[in-house]
Amino acid sequence: MAITTAQIAEAASILGESESVRAAAARIRERFAPLRALVLDAFDMRGEQPVAQTGANRALYLMSTDGHCWHVTSEPQQASAFVLTQN
Repeated sequence: MAITTAQIAEAASILGESESVRAAAARIRERFAPLRALVLDAFDMRGEQPVAQTGANRALYLMSTDGHCWHVTSEPQQASAFVLTQN
């Protein structure tokens, strides 16, 4: 399932306005079901490029899967999940 640029923009907005990244993930899951939204430690995403950043400490990444392994992608048409982090 592809993620659109409009969905990325809306997810980034939700991430920026939510009380916490966990609250944002819950809202994103509800809004964009069946897409997944995961919360990871920012350290786990070191070296990766986010598709969006909100404020100084929150970031949004895209993930894709081949059915077994997950990897970070910058290609929305390949993505099937959001990853949210906070420093």
